[in-house]
Amino acid sequence: MGLYQTYWLLKWQLLSLVLPWNFVSGQMRYSIPEELPLGAFVGNIAADLGLDVEQLPARNFRIVPSPRKQYFSLKLDKGALVVNQKIDREQVCGTVPGCALTFETVIDDPLNVHHIEVEIVDINDNAPLFPKNEFRLEISELAAPGVRFPLESAYDPDVGTNSLQTYRLARNQYFELEIQSHSGDSKLPILVMERAPDREHQTTLQLLLTAIDGGFPERSGTAQIIIRILDANDNMPTFSQAVYRVRLLENVPVGTPVIKVNATDLDEGSNGEIRYSFGSHASAQARELFSVDPKTGEIRVKGPLDFEAGAEVEISVQAEDQGFLSVPVHCDVLVEVVDVNDNAPEVTVTSLSSSVAEDAPPGTVVALISVTDADMGENGETRCQIPNNLPFKLDSSFRNYYRLLTKDVLDRETVSQYGITVTCSDAGLPVLTTNKTIQLKISDVNDNPPRFSQTVYTAYVTENNVIGSSVYSVPASDADVNLNSKLSYSILKTQAGGTPVFGYVSINSDSGVISAERSFDYEDLKKFQIEIQATDGGELPLSTNVSINVVILDQNDNAPAIVSPRPDYGSTAVETLSRSAEPGYLVVKVSAVDADSGQNARLTYHLGQVTDRGLFTIAPDTGEIWTIRRVVNADATKQSLMVVVKDNGVPPLKATMNIILTLEGSDTETLSELSGFSEDLGFPSDISLYLVIALGTISSIFLVILVILAVKVHRSRNVFNRRRYDLDTCCCLGSTHSLNGIQKASVNLQIPPNYVEVFGRDPLSQNCCYEVCSSSDNK
Repeated sequence: MGLYQTYWLLKWQLLSLVLPWNFVSGQMRYSIPEELPLGAFVGNIAADLGLDVEQLPARNFRIVPSPRKQYFSLKLDKGALVVNQKIDREQVCGTVPGCALTFETVIDDPLNVHHIEVEIVDINDNAPLFPKNEFRLEISELAAPGVRFPLESAYDPDVGTNSLQTYRLARNQYFELEIQSHSGDSKLPILVMERAPDREHQTTLQLLLTAIDGGFPERSGTAQIIIRILDANDNMPTFSQAVYRVRLLENVPVGTPVIKVNATDLDEGSNGEIRYSFGSHASAQARELFSVDPKTGEIRVKGPLDFEAGAEVEISVQAEDQGFLSVPVHCDVLVEVVDVNDNAPEVTVTSLSSSVAEDAPPGTVVALISVTDADMGENGETRCQIPNNLPFKLDSSFRNYYRLLTKDVLDRETVSQYGITVTCSDAGLPVLTTNKTIQLKISDVNDNPPRFSQTVYTAYVTENNVIGSSVYSVPASDADVNLNSKLSYSILKTQAGGTPVFGYVSINSDSGVISAERSFDYEDLKKFQIEIQATDGGELPLSTNVSINVVILDQNDNAPAIVSPRPDYGSTAVETLSRSAEPGYLVVKVSAVDADSGQNARLTYHLGQVTDRGLFTIAPDTGEIWTIRRVVNADATKQSLMVVVKDNGVPPLKATMNIILTLEGSDTETLSELSGFSEDLGFPSDISLYLVIALGTISSIFLVILVILAVKVHRSRNVFNRRRYDLDTCCCLGSTHSLNGIQKASVNLQIPPNYVEVFGRDPLSQNCCYEVCSSSDNK
């Protein structure tokens, strides 16, 4: 740099180690001259701090902002500290001997704070300057040698050797120059008369006064002293003290009396009448803050005092009598301004993150807070705190700096955002407080699995439903937000009746609505269970399972099937009854089954068309047919009964069976009656040949059907084994329009796998019945 050197002192202090942050502080000092141009190099701060220049942008190396003017900036590409604004030492520090600018730098990962101090070195850029170009004096010719005439001091804003050092007076035969040191480093020129001038010889004297500083090269300023020789007052006022000292609190109100200076004059009349005023070299600050009563010499507060602007104010007061050729005299009043607690702490927050994850461990650094107070002593000592009911704490590991840390485990689902009020107070009286609120959001992590309102649900579906219809809906909830709460639904792979459950139902992955993939049959499947899984959309997805029991509700879609007595042909059964049967004799019991359940399977029996309704009755619940009275000879030998079986469904379904009862008195009579009945039914007796041919054909066809049925029976054995009812007898299959072939006993009756019967045309003499019965053990 040529004109200056860079000095630095780095003092590392490891303040704390709290995962996941390391907080380190340091101090650095530089020295530069004032008036450097913008961008001037101050120091290689990266190298001095031991930082890698390439990592500075990534680690967010920066100067902590403050309310004061920023005179410096960082060049991250070079790691250099440079001048950001032109620095005039006289404007920044005034006449204070030592001038330094301080600020802090912060770097992240790990967090480091460095205190930077830059000393501003004065250069001799200002020449001494007198307040005016001419000093005019009037001196009585009676003035005695040794009379002293204080002159106004020159002002040089530079400091040290660059400031005003001495005065020089042009050579003359009447006056010499005396330099008197004043408060601080100020020097007051005093003109001392060596011998009185002769007014008759010379009425006016002109002298040249030069003020010289100590810079290199030196600078100087001049003023003309014009002295008029008069006959005048020969006694000057005299102050009781050359220097007055007083102390004032900085918060005293305007108008408060400060001190009363006193001067006396031995002359009388106007020559002894003294008037007070500010001295010619009184500063502008003194004139703004105080007033002087011209008659009494009382000094009062005129403007607000501020300890932070200046701890001491010097007031120059002069006293001058009103006589002819009066000579003013001077005294100094030194006012010490006492600090009071009139400045609240200033809080600056450097937020390290706008949000913190809810799974952040205790001790995570949230923000860095700096506190300053312009007052001094105890008035400038600060202490900060936050409410105790928050999961955060303040840690002060460095003077005037606090770290805001997490104290407890956070939960976004409980509190999603915190308004953290930092309260900083000083130690003065009265205590002054500043509040600063930090708004901190808690970011979500996927820590909540989906939740169902129940662990097990039950869905009821009526059989014969429409394919694709809604079966049930199982919405779940998730306390997280955004993708962490976006749910998708799926069905787990399970079995229902030996079949994958996907063949029965499907689920909408977005809404959780379960739809039927088939029309259910209560008689095949009464209930099954499915497992539903809800999964959220988090980066590490969480899921929850729930069971749904699907219950199939029965409809009345199966008519009753009469299984006993077994029909002899078609739907007609033939039974015999002795004519000697007494009233209440059990003739036959009709049994029927219904594949439905509940009321749909509740059966009632009653008689339809009956040959003699007064002879027989039927029990509606059991199907037992009883005689009502004795059989008499007048009763017809052949009795026809139609049995109607109804279920209790809506609408009810029914099945019918004809029972032919033959009243027996002898074997011949019975055979005759049966033959007569056969003729009544219209069976011809001359078709035996055709019957034999038909029987052979039917037998061949039957063998083929038997093979096919055997294969199907083997495949569906498991299905039929689950039937709630068991058919104890073989069912007859015949044509619905003729007695040849296979006839259904019920519309929806399931054919047992172990029985097939084929009837011939003649129920008596030419009755051919083929029975194929297969047991469960394939015998």
